[in-house]
Amino acid sequence: MPSRGIHRFAVLTASATLVLIFIGGLVTSTGSGLAVPDWPLSYGQLMPPMVGGVFYEHGHRMAAATVGLMTTVLAVWIFLREKRRFIGWLAATALAAVIAQGMLGGLTVLLLLPPAVSVLHACLAQAFFCLTVALAVVTGPEWADDAAPHAPGNLRGIAAAATGAIYVQLILGAVMRHTGAGLAIPDFPLALGRIVPPLADPKVAIHFAHRLWALAVAGIVAAAVARALKSPGAGARLRVPAILMAVLAAVQIALGALTVLTAKAVVPTTSHVATGAALLGVSLWLTLRSWRPGARAARGGAGAARTAPAAGRHAQEGAA
Repeated sequence: MPSRGIHRFAVLTASATLVLIFIGGLVTSTGSGLAVPDWPLSYGQLMPPMVGGVFYEHGHRMAAATVGLMTTVLAVWIFLREKRRFIGWLAATALAAVIAQGMLGGLTVLLLLPPAVSVLHACLAQAFFCLTVALAVVTGPEWADDAAPHAPGNLRGIAAAATGAIYVQLILGAVMRHTGAGLAIPDFPLALGRIVPPLADPKVAIHFAHRLWALAVAGIVAAAVARALKSPGAGARLRVPAILMAVLAAVQIALGALTVLTAKAVVPTTSHVATGAALLGVSLWLTLRSWRPGARAARGGAGAARTAPAAGRHAQEGAA
């Protein structure tokens, strides 16, 4: 049986990672990325005066250190207690990712926020969050429950596609944010007063690509939600993440509009970053639940159970 303690700590680690992404969004939204110009210390100290942008930047470092420590504890706990090898590999990958993320965070400061490194830092943050969500799901009791119904194959495909599409959208958002293209198109729902704006300016092209892909993501998410809600025998295990996906997608679209209409005010802009991460995490949750292998094992076990008595009867007849 899976450890309840490991599962609960994995859920806590994933939740802390989402909070960390929100805090990282605050650093960018408030322009505090270079409020502390050195690394790994802050003005040569472990705890500098928490004033101005230092509050956001050093606060982000403290939150990142906390998540790194939690990931280390979770990985060691899994190595000591968890017998399923793939969960151990998943934990090791998460530990490597959080170490790499810390190094990239340091590089963004030491190299004075180069867009390429900043975008990579943002993308790895989302990937690491996905790893923590995956650990929270696979360490749960349902993952080992062979009695849970198996999701239809068409849901598995569309749920995976939704997760991939959301991640691509977050990459586009990171590129837009770290290249200063967030207000390259300052109006909404039109773009520079047109349906398709002039795309000669690279920043306008990046911003418009983000908007176009948002439409594609909305369509794929809607299809995944509809498929999950219609799945026979799905129950709460699929309906809960599906409904949450629909709500988060609607909120995310509204926050995207508010980010533009408020000229990137801190609250809607940062909430847009965090809600996008939450949508990615819930989509992955739905995907993993739809791909859960227990039901296939249960069917195989039931088939073996049916063939065992028959084999026994044949053996008895042969002996007779």
